Amino acid sequence: MAVVEMQLLSVCGLKKNRKAVLETLQDLGVMEVTTDHIEDEGLEKMDTAGQRTTFLKRAESMDEALKILKRYAPEKTSLLASFSGRKILKPDEYRTYVDERKKAIKAARRIEKLERTITECRGTLLKDRNQIESLKPWIKLDVPMNFSGTKTTGALIGTVPGSRTAEEVYAAALEGLSGNRPQMEAGSAPLSADILFSENDTTGVCVLFLREDEAAVAEGLRKIGFARPSQPEDEVPRDKIAGLEAEMAETDEKIQELTQRIAGFAGERERLRAVSDYYRTRAEKYKFLGTIPQSEEVFFFEGWVPKDQADRVKTLLSEGFGALVEVETPAEDMVTPTLLKNNKFSASVESVLESYGLPQKGRVDPTFVMSIFYVFFFGMMLSDAGYGLVMSIACGIILLKYKRMDSGLRRSISLFFWCGLSTTFWGFMYGGFFGDVIQVVAETYFGYTGGTILKPLWFEPLKNPMLLLIWCLLFGVIHLFMGLALKGYEAIRQKDFVSFFADVIAWYMLLVGLILMLLPSDLFASIAGMTFTFPPFVNTLAKILAIAGAVVILFMAGRTNKNFIVRIALGAYDIYGITGWLSDVLSYSRLLALGLATGVIASVINMMAKMVGGSGFLGPILFILVFLLGHTLNIGINALGAYVHTNRLQFVEFFGKFYEGGGKKFAPFKTANKYIEIKEEM
Repeated sequence: MAVVEMQLLSVCGLKKNRKAVLETLQDLGVMEVTTDHIEDEGLEKMDTAGQRTTFLKRAESMDEALKILKRYAPEKTSLLASFSGRKILKPDEYRTYVDERKKAIKAARRIEKLERTITECRGTLLKDRNQIESLKPWIKLDVPMNFSGTKTTGALIGTVPGSRTAEEVYAAALEGLSGNRPQMEAGSAPLSADILFSENDTTGVCVLFLREDEAAVAEGLRKIGFARPSQPEDEVPRDKIAGLEAEMAETDEKIQELTQRIAGFAGERERLRAVSDYYRTRAEKYKFLGTIPQSEEVFFFEGWVPKDQADRVKTLLSEGFGALVEVETPAEDMVTPTLLKNNKFSASVESVLESYGLPQKGRVDPTFVMSIFYVFFFGMMLSDAGYGLVMSIACGIILLKYKRMDSGLRRSISLFFWCGLSTTFWGFMYGGFFGDVIQVVAETYFGYTGGTILKPLWFEPLKNPMLLLIWCLLFGVIHLFMGLALKGYEAIRQKDFVSFFADVIAWYMLLVGLILMLLPSDLFASIAGMTFTFPPFVNTLAKILAIAGAVVILFMAGRTNKNFIVRIALGAYDIYGITGWLSDVLSYSRLLALGLATGVIASVINMMAKMVGGSGFLGPILFILVFLLGHTLNIGINALGAYVHTNRLQFVEFFGKFYEGGGKKFAPFKTANKYIEIKEEM
């Protein structure tokens, strides 16, 4: 439960040793470099933007090549491969890849080029497929779509809107032709109208006529909306389709060939990963290099280092590279980065705290206290021993088997391991093991008719929900009081004894007094179903505490304001905050709600399994299927609910009593490895 104390290191070194110094610091990964406190007048900084951009582009090229390989030649990995951590390389292996990095660059470019060609081929396939679809309606046509006729005979090929018959098209063409030949009968007209297709409210037509009648026939067809094809082909449609299909087959073969060629680079994965991390690390180094002031001979920079690492860094830089290193304790007004240090149990909830905000320098780290209540409340909400065992065993196996998983992921898995143990504890306290499955199995398949098999160690919530509600509210009061205690602890650390008395002790007096006054009241007895009887002096003490606490808050809450009336008004408003305490305490009723929900749903699932699996050969099989599916969904949904609502109890109720975030996370200058980890052989 501590924020690691930081020290500021000022470094001055010879420019010729600059590269070695930066690489040493990058390998150590314990210094967050800053130049905020250096007077750089008369000094200059290197423009490293170009080099850094080049390195980042090369790293991105490797990343893209790896993504392409993943699509075309996926690695055979297990479902739990994400827990394995980064690939370990020996230093000599890494150096070999770096020395031969041109091979990786060439491979990445080749992979990207092949993938671009595949994309172009797929575009061609799509274009050909669409063209075939557009030609299929014209399959009856024995001439090209742009056929306009012969020397003596004309042809109009196109579409008209709506669903038309050959007679209707013929009539429209004849109407236009009748102006030229008024005495001509319909049967003797030199016209021919054929329907090629009729679909999607469009009709394809082919009209033949004498060349001398072309204008008249075209005018008649125009009146019914005739239009030529937007992209008429110069080939017979069926021949064009056959050609396109042959072209598509060739394109498919080409894609298969290109895919195999990409897959042939699968053996380059390790090289690509190593070189990607190399360029990413170099980009980070050049980013830092561009921020440090330097002269012709020397360079300067400063950095934050954990206090227990300061002497080590100073010795390495001064003795190894002749650098001048000064170590100083930061002034009170200096903003330092935040690094937390907690035991393994509490460290598992650091990510939860980070999502809210890290503490600033000099402020209390609530991780230890929060971790206890977090695990405690999560278990109360999920509250099934079977679910807890599944969770803790699964997480425990992952933690033991995968030692090298990412630190953030390890903390999350550790958190759910502890939450699983808490869930198991509360499950046995409430008598829940996959709901009431033990009782159901015993009665269904073994004819058991006795009493309850798995009895609760404490009590059964479904039979006495009001008792559980009282306990939930009590745990909430303890949680909130602990938050107020941390506020007092922080005030004492800062030697602000007035705030400790006025903002902490006074509230304890008021709240404890009101609680002692509430417990023996008829209102509490009617709600809780239990009565408390205190001796007269306790009742008197409760009133004294409540009144004294209220008076102190009234006069002291607005103490920073010199206007007496405003000061009293601020104090009265602060006392009104007691309603916020009431709503905060009532928020802990969610411990009851989610705990009951888990148990009720689990029992319903068991009842459904019993209904479908009560008898017959298939009975046990159906029972198991319903059991597995139902409880898997139940544990997933309610574990998510427990996680969300436990976070809320910390963020809103607990932190609201004392905590302010705003700290900046410690971000040391280190290697930017995404894929690999370099480790010496032991």
